[in-house]
Amino acid sequence: MATAEKEAKVEELKAIMAEAKGFYLADFTGIDVAAVTELRNKLRDADVQYQVIKNRLAIRAAEEVGIAGLEEHFSGPTALAYSKEDPIAPAKILQDFVADGGKIQIKTGFMEGEILASDKVEALAKLPSREELLGKVAAGVQSPLYGLSGVLNGLLRGLVGALSAIEKQRGEGGENA
Repeated sequence: MATAEKEAKVEELKAIMAEAKGFYLADFTGIDVAAVTELRNKLRDADVQYQVIKNRLAIRAAEEVGIAGLEEHFSGPTALAYSKEDPIAPAKILQDFVADGGKIQIKTGFMEGEILASDKVEALAKLPSREELLGKVAAGVQSPLYGLSGVLNGLLRGLVGALSAIEKQRGEGGENA
């Protein structure tokens, strides 16, 4: 790779590291072509980018962006998965791939200025999605409202029943009251 190409690649990696909501490094040793294709398709469907990177260029890009502490993770074959929209999507897909028997090892992650150990990436991947959490919040807010409407409805039925009984009593016993 010529020097100009290396400089362009460093600039591209700098842009990725600066703009991505979250990125994750993985070791893809021992993975076959069919598995990589399957993984890439899953990532593409979730609007997650995946690329194999050169460690020396990535170290340089990380230093220039101001991310310290990633150097130790840039050894051996390294792939970078990142998203500009959802910071957790790459972690979820990579972790699901590992859980399904995929031969990939998540080295680390970087999100919101913090370097994440592989166990934290795994824990992050197990969290429910934003949509699931919003659904749970909506259900939590909606449930007491349904209960309140049921109670008010019951009170109104009781009032109507009492008024009906009074009307019936007046009709049968004459109009004494």
